[in-house]
Amino acid sequence: MGKLMFGIQIEPQFGFSYDDIVTIVKHAERKGFHSVWFSDHFFLDDKAVNKNCFEAWTILTAVAVQTTRIRLGTLVTCQSYRYPSLLAKVTSNVDVISNGRLEVGIGAGWKEIEYNAYGIPFPTASKRIKQMREAIIILKKMWTEDKATFEGEYYSIKNAINFPKPIQKPHPTVWVGGTGTKLLRVTAEVGDGLNFAWTLSPEKYKERLDVLRGYCIEIGRDFNKIRKSVGLIALIGEDESALEAKIRMEAEKRKMTPEKYLEVRKGFLIGTPDEVVERLREYEKLGVELVIFMFPYGHEFESIDLIEKHIIPSFK
Repeated sequence: MGKLMFGIQIEPQFGFSYDDIVTIVKHAERKGFHSVWFSDHFFLDDKAVNKNCFEAWTILTAVAVQTTRIRLGTLVTCQSYRYPSLLAKVTSNVDVISNGRLEVGIGAGWKEIEYNAYGIPFPTASKRIKQMREAIIILKKMWTEDKATFEGEYYSIKNAINFPKPIQKPHPTVWVGGTGTKLLRVTAEVGDGLNFAWTLSPEKYKERLDVLRGYCIEIGRDFNKIRKSVGLIALIGEDESALEAKIRMEAEKRKMTPEKYLEVRKGFLIGTPDEVVERLREYEKLGVELVIFMFPYGHEFESIDLIEKHIIPSFK
């Protein structure tokens, strides 16, 4: 197993400005992070008037031309929001624009308020997962074939031409996001990697991996060939005093006591660098190769610096 790699997650729906996003991504690149990932949402909630939310593939393309090394991905793009053939075209273009730095995280979709507001049909979860499976098949066919044809239950293409092709060969990695049993079946069948996020303990992570392993045995796929990543919401303090100050600050923002904040955020990764490293070792033992951190809004720069200084060196 290679050394553990680190990425960061940016949630455009939290209200980031364009300059904020570009500055954070460039900072992460300078600090040696492997990748930056964007969620795929249109707005935060029904009160989000005047709150920025950049569309994932637009902002990803924009930062691609302002960076040179850091890899760029979606965690995760919603299969329902773009017809798979269009997504194949978009992703191919972004891989070329970024000179082969694209990571494609994909999910079945879940945020019903967005579907309804934007007039996108919101079928059952089971149907959305089946649609995602077909979408992944179409992506890979259009990335690799001169004229791609596929007839599915939900999506179809016929002699679809898609040039330029992605730079990465045979194609960009498709990371399937989600822990549900049906999603894991799709991961075993057509995914290249998986992402479990955002509050999965190592114990729960292992349990979900065991389900995936069973599907791989059933269909004859090598479980070890599926790449593994974890997304973690992290609040890190350089020492106990700094950590307690951050906890108090976050609790006050939400009109909570620090004790209540820790209770409702018990799935978060909250600790000093040594405590964070100890927890990450547990994921590493499970085969995780990539950790993607999401930080409470406003903690991005300091958290990136702390990870670069205290955590990344422990895994070199």
